Amino acid sequence: MTEPQTRTATSDDLDTVLAFWKTAAEGTSISDDREGVERLVGRDPEALILAEQDGELVGTVIAGFDGWRCHLYRLAVHPGRRRQGIGSALLAAAEERFVRLGGRRGDAMVLVRNETAHHAWRAAGYEPQEQWRRWVKPFTD
Repeated sequence: MTEPQTRTATSDDLDTVLAFWKTAAEGTSISDDREGVERLVGRDPEALILAEQDGELVGTVIAGFDGWRCHLYRLAVHPGRRRQGIGSALLAAAEERFVRLGGRRGDAMVLVRNETAHHAWRAAGYEPQEQWRRWVKPFTD
């Protein structure tokens, strides 16, 4: 098995990514549809980073930068490929992107109940900030 290779997603990858998230991602998002991901890639073509191994999609991360903050979403690794350095490769690619763009600190959206992810994020050097809460308001039904 070869080392995972990271690259930026293209519009041709989006259906594969959406199917992958149904298997590998924890939870769902209101934006987990073709239109939502097309909008992401259209606005920020380098934000969706993929990891491939032997020609197969094995991981994703969204590395969004709004000019002020660096946000990480959808770090997902295929369940059968976890603990093989794929998540680390994705985070390294995301962090390199952030530094190149002038980012100073990354934050990640991690579900409270996802203990497996908590261990992975801690191992990557991230820490929870208990004093903050995420506040949301859907704009569509």
